[in-house]
Amino acid sequence: MTNQQWLLAKEFRFEAAHKLPYHDGKCSRLHGHSWRGVVYVAGDRLVTEGAKQGMVTDYSEIKKYLEPLLENYLDHYYLNESMGLESPTSEAIAAWIYEKLEQAGLAGLIAVRIDETCTSICLYSKNRISGWLNSGESINLLP
Repeated sequence: MTNQQWLLAKEFRFEAAHKLPYHDGKCSRLHGHSWRGVVYVAGDRLVTEGAKQGMVTDYSEIKKYLEPLLENYLDHYYLNESMGLESPTSEAIAAWIYEKLEQAGLAGLIAVRIDETCTSICLYSKNRISGWLNSGESINLLP
């Protein structure tokens, strides 16, 4: 066991529509966003040999897990239908993406961030992010 830890972040983007049927404002109507997401992966060891030497994981590995979600559920879809969510809030979307990545076996997954707009951001983790968010150490997951 080591005290070292690395945090990797892989950004992704998609265009999609949704509506929030229970919202008490204009978001109850069909509308779209240019969504931005970030997948956070952590590790305490680096690959010691081969083409990935010196890495926790290759960013292309994270992208490989994201591409089917983007292609089949997120990019240019109506999220209420494609994700099977009655009310696809940022919170629900972040949790859904996290669950899909976890089920697919993305190693080191610790959080998913969804930016609905440039000022409205959600960060989801299935478990508390110990050692960073709860430690008093200065790390900014929301650049």
